[in-house]
Amino acid sequence: MAPFVLSLFFLFLIGGCEGQLQIGFYSNTCPQAESTVHAVVRDAVFSDSNMPAILLRLHFHDCFVEGCDGSILIDDGPDPEKGAFSHQGVRGFDVIERAKAQLEESCPGVVSCADIVALAARDAIIMANGPAYQVPTGRRDGLVSKKSLADDMPDVSDSIQILKAKFLNKAAHTIGTTACFFMTKRLYNFFPIGGGSDPAISPNFLPELKARCPQGGDVNVRLAIDEGSDKKFDKHILQNVREGFAVLESDARLNDDIVTKSVIDSYFGPLNPIFGPSFEADFVQSIVKMGQIGVKTGSNGAIRRVCSSFN
Repeated sequence: MAPFVLSLFFLFLIGGCEGQLQIGFYSNTCPQAESTVHAVVRDAVFSDSNMPAILLRLHFHDCFVEGCDGSILIDDGPDPEKGAFSHQGVRGFDVIERAKAQLEESCPGVVSCADIVALAARDAIIMANGPAYQVPTGRRDGLVSKKSLADDMPDVSDSIQILKAKFLNKAAHTIGTTACFFMTKRLYNFFPIGGGSDPAISPNFLPELKARCPQGGDVNVRLAIDEGSDKKFDKHILQNVREGFAVLESDARLNDDIVTKSVIDSYFGPLNPIFGPSFEADFVQSIVKMGQIGVKTGSNGAIRRVCSSFN
């Protein structure tokens, strides 16, 4: 379970990512590329209100392993990346395949699966009342997909120092859900205090979390990452972090570090939003930057005909 909200901070704070992408890459070769993806995502969101979070998470998981190259979509091979423990619960593959199938009919062999993932995440954010932004395209699909390559995904129990290192070695979730499986240690056996619950959890929130995820209960039960605003794009999750209502341990740790805490606090200053930083603008900057991590362009990679299979 990757703590995607951290990308907002670490990708915003670190330097730019490499990539040779451009806005409107398909304007001549497949002008309907973006509108086709948009229509497929719109239908998917209409059928499942959780789809914005699902597609946003898919984009993050794809980019963090081997770069934004569609490697997480692959089913081929004895041990594809999709089967990694850190990718447990990642969904949305069928939406990407539907968009790809339509584009193969109109523009065969032109639009990459990696670009479809990035465009679908953008459209999903917009449909969750998030900001509209342009997506640089021109990614090509990766030729490698191995489960072992996902070992360095951020984990909900990582310390803030480890999380920083993982992001810096590479070069934002405001919506969605998690499973009780990822909450058990934080609620009932928190280290290093020797058992009990994470003291960072507000005493007003702890009983609710324990009721949702009782000890010895069903670990597959899901709960909102952003309590009170789980299907809407906004900065409400940051308010939860400040007040001890963070569901994930990794999110709670943001309030322990002086740098990340100062970033959170800056969104709630007395002069914000008129003179302070814009959460929406910073999120857009971060996710565009994330979408350029380790991209394959030019003669590198390939354009898959089916996203789940190498050519």
